[in-house]
Amino acid sequence: MTPDQYCQDKAARSGSSFYYAFLFLPPDRRRAITALYAFCREVDDVVDECTDIGVARTKLAWWRTQIAQTFEGNPTHPVMRALADHIKPFDLTEARLQAVITGMEMDLDTNRYADWAALENYCWHAAGVVGEMSASIFGYTEPQTLEYATKLGLAFQLTNIIRDVGDDARRGRIYLPTNELQQFDVSIDDVLDCKQTPAFESLMRFQATRARKLYRDAALALQERDRQAQRPGLMMAAIYMTLLDEIEDENFQVLDQRVALTPVRKLWLAWKNWVAGGRPALKLLKRTSSPE
Repeated sequence: MTPDQYCQDKAARSGSSFYYAFLFLPPDRRRAITALYAFCREVDDVVDECTDIGVARTKLAWWRTQIAQTFEGNPTHPVMRALADHIKPFDLTEARLQAVITGMEMDLDTNRYADWAALENYCWHAAGVVGEMSASIFGYTEPQTLEYATKLGLAFQLTNIIRDVGDDARRGRIYLPTNELQQFDVSIDDVLDCKQTPAFESLMRFQATRARKLYRDAALALQERDRQAQRPGLMMAAIYMTLLDEIEDENFQVLDQRVALTPVRKLWLAWKNWVAGGRPALKLLKRTSSPE
């Protein structure tokens, strides 16, 4: 199996919304973004699958050395060997890849976030920086487009947090800001016990409103000159915004179930936005109110 085949297999097996956006890219950009996504999956799996924190730290430290070796021209892991070919063409930096590892380490060190500022910092390391690297791979000419990519990454991560509250609680993690739990009179025990209450639904509606603002800010930052190139991000945004609508339509029943879109629906949303140049997604992102 070649390094590219390894990355392709890793991406395809994930079932992620990102995979559907990759399908429409030219071969060189598709290989680059698939390698980047495979890297993110590898390091994320370290945190999710290692029950021993010490082992997880050791593995993440090993990935840090892999990143360093890749920029020295000596990668050994298939993912890094695949990614190495795309570092110069798409201006991928060692600092940004290392920032992803920092985000994974934050998951080992922290299971509560005091406020939105702290959570936003985590979201940047987990997804915002990935958005920036993705934008480089997709191609952009205007500096503001990088702001679009950062905001979009933050919005994706917050949508994931909203979707996964129950799954995270069963692992002893709460990503909802502690001061906002207090503001809405939702106790930590209520979340850990997966107790659905009107107060919890109000808290989640507040988080969804924040996510929608991030999507809107991203859309406003995207420059028209770069819209065609950035279509893959817009395709993913359409999928994530539709997911957020579904969650809200079900009154944020995320404590005991995981809301998801079918593969066919994801593919349809991706294709529709590809052929329409991302315009349907931009219209969706700029909507500030909740779905009717």
